[in-house]
Amino acid sequence: MLKRFLNHEKGITGLETAIILIAFVVVAAVFAYTALSAGLFSTQKGQEAVYSGLKEAQSTLELRGPVIATAHNTTAAGTIKQISFTLANVLGGEAVDFNPPSATATNNGTALTGTGSTNKVVINYHDQNHTINNLYWTITKLGKDDGDNLLETNEKFQVTIGYTTNATLGGNLIDALSPNFLGINTKFDLEIVTPVGAVLTIERTIPPYIDQIMNLR
Repeated sequence: MLKRFLNHEKGITGLETAIILIAFVVVAAVFAYTALSAGLFSTQKGQEAVYSGLKEAQSTLELRGPVIATAHNTTAAGTIKQISFTLANVLGGEAVDFNPPSATATNNGTALTGTGSTNKVVINYHDQNHTINNLYWTITKLGKDDGDNLLETNEKFQVTIGYTTNATLGGNLIDALSPNFLGINTKFDLEIVTPVGAVLTIERTIPPYIDQIMNLR
């Protein structure tokens, strides 16, 4: 009886073994593809985050030349009514929209940007007595100019805070900072905030004697 039983015992054939191995390989390949895809996706998202961070951290503007202050009145009791400086686009930086803020009846005599203005660049002022946001400013294009208000590579814009010739156009720093005017030995900073890129900060100190036109070094 034992001999008859052993004669009818069946084992696993080579074909069945091959099918089982193929099934294991297919399952392993699916898991490997899933893990690889997840890794590539994570790497791509990490790369995008790094590039986005660099884009935000890197300023698109740089200061070119001096910061010029124009006096409202001079001597050791003098005050400043206007500040101007020249900006350029960093090498390879994106164009910056310098469409000036609007000067309307709502901001005449206050040196602040008019209500509803669509300017993209915002200039803020800080000193020990003030925090003034969205000052009124104008631009003068220097040298190469393609006719628009986009500050592009190889272009330079002179930015002026306060009016230049028209006493009612946007006011000046005397209007904005009243009653604590920008006077001698006052340290201040200007923040040029652009739609993309880091904020460009300009820090200067008014000297102990005010001339009509001064280079704030």
